[in-house]
Amino acid sequence: MNGFKYLKNGLINENPTFVQLLGMCPTLAVTTSAENGMGMGLATTAVLIGSNIAISLLRKVIPDKIRIPAFVVVIATFVTIIDMFMHAYALDLYKSLGLFIPLIVVNCLILGRAEAFASKNSVGASILDAIGMGLGFTIALTILGSVRELIGAGSIFGYTIIGGAYKPALIMILPPGAFIALGLLIGLVNYISRKKAA
Repeated sequence: MNGFKYLKNGLINENPTFVQLLGMCPTLAVTTSAENGMGMGLATTAVLIGSNIAISLLRKVIPDKIRIPAFVVVIATFVTIIDMFMHAYALDLYKSLGLFIPLIVVNCLILGRAEAFASKNSVGASILDAIGMGLGFTIALTILGSVRELIGAGSIFGYTIIGGAYKPALIMILPPGAFIALGLLIGLVNYISRKKAA
């Protein structure tokens, strides 16, 4: 499988959010705006790349009996680094994402890729897989955040798109709006996939 196929796999064929439905907790909780969605996606991507590299390098040294705890320790190390980095250089985003940054440790996307891919493949392939899956997750969260922000506040990335006559549907930036928007986007992705297959 060449590099483009790894990227396409994460972006389209096995998109973590729209196809595999992984990482639903941050997907639903932090996507109140496009900026939050992109921030969480990029933080998760950075952790995914770092942990995939480390796990791929250590795959022959880690005993099978302690495989999962070892993976969690590696992932937690990278989450701590990203958490400190965001606290130092992106304080507003850090405050906005809050508790969900440390919770990246238990994101099933990262542990799933470590177990299913990085522990069985070379470093190069693991990096490409992490980039593909991470970008797929980031794009999905950014799209979901954009839809919710546009309908719920009339803006995207803080820039007003819809004029003053628009009355925002505040439900879209509340938890029920996350379920509604995600359901509609998953339905759209499934519709497009079935139409292509036919």
